[in-house]
Amino acid sequence: MAAKHDTTQLRQAGGICYQLTRRRVKNLNLRVRSDGTVAVSIPMRASLRQADAFVTAHAEWIQQAVLRQQRRAARPLPDRAAALEHFTALSRAVFPSFAEALGGQMPVIKVRAMTSRWGVCVPAKRQITFALALWNEPAAAQEYVVVHEFCHFLVPNHSPAFWAQVEQRMPDWKARRALLREE
Repeated sequence: MAAKHDTTQLRQAGGICYQLTRRRVKNLNLRVRSDGTVAVSIPMRASLRQADAFVTAHAEWIQQAVLRQQRRAARPLPDRAAALEHFTALSRAVFPSFAEALGGQMPVIKVRAMTSRWGVCVPAKRQITFALALWNEPAAAQEYVVVHEFCHFLVPNHSPAFWAQVEQRMPDWKARRALLREE
C-alpha cells in the first residue's frame, strides 16, 4: 500500500517515458516492470532534474531491459503442473548434494508467477519456490537457480560463505548466472 505522501506522475527523459513516484525512500530506484513500463521512485526531497538525469544515465540499460521483458512476454509458458514437474525433477537431481543438511528429506517444491526473482528458499518451511518464467531460461541457468536456492539451506544469506557453497557445487556458476541477464 502506498504511503499517504506518495505522488506519481508520468515523465520523459533520455527518450524514456517513465512513471515517477515520490516516496519515503533514501535512494533513487529504477524498475522495468514485466509489461515493459518503467517506474522510478525518488526521495521526497529529490528534484525532478535529479530523476530525469538518473533515467538518462541509465537509458541504455533501460532500453535493453524493456526489450528483454518484451521477448519474455512473447514466449509461452507451460501450465504450473508441467513446470512443477520439471523443477521437481531438477531439484531431485541436485538434492543428493544437500541430503545430509536436509535430514534426508526433499524440500517442498513450488512454482508461481514471480516478477523480480527466479527462486525463493524458505529454510524454516523447508520450501523452494521457482518462478514460472524460469522455464524459458537456458537449462544451464535453470540448474544454477536450483543449486543457488538449495544452498540457502546451508547458508541463509548471500555472504561469502554462501557463494563458497555455490562455487563448490557449481564451479561455473557465474557464467550460468550471466545467462539469466542476457537475451
